[in-house]
Amino acid sequence: MEKWLENLLYASRWLLAPIYLGLSLVLIILVMKFFESVFYLLFHLFDLTEMSVLLKILSLVDVVLVGGLLVMVMYSGYENFVSKLDIKEGAEKLSWLGKMDSGSLKAKVAASIVAISSIHLLKIFMDAEHVDNDKLIWYVVIHLTFVVSAIGMGMLDFIMKNKKQI
Repeated sequence: MEKWLENLLYASRWLLAPIYLGLSLVLIILVMKFFESVFYLLFHLFDLTEMSVLLKILSLVDVVLVGGLLVMVMYSGYENFVSKLDIKEGAEKLSWLGKMDSGSLKAKVAASIVAISSIHLLKIFMDAEHVDNDKLIWYVVIHLTFVVSAIGMGMLDFIMKNKKQI
């Protein structure tokens, strides 16, 4: 009975596979939104102010960072929790694939969130005259919370890796 239960629990990791597949569908939606913004920029380029163009470009960079984060979570999560990706011989393979454990994945996700938050905060600062001071302070506090959390997770990962070496 115990062996059967352990095998069932171990096999249940495959329940995560559709979730990672769902992330690839979200990636398709993100690509569509990216090109919607690009086409908007192209067709309204001469109607927009320089500030509007810069804000749209920052939004595009934001989408790119979120897309990279999705790919990283999708591949690393699948490899860490479901099964090793079997890339056919001779095919292009991402250099970090198979080398990222859950700890380093968390650190990269935290760093990506800080980068995305930084771009969002920059967009808000560029349009600061239209934002209430109270909201502006909260945006900064939330961003600093992300930064402190990322630093804390990085320090914790560093301590845990050094502890293993001792």
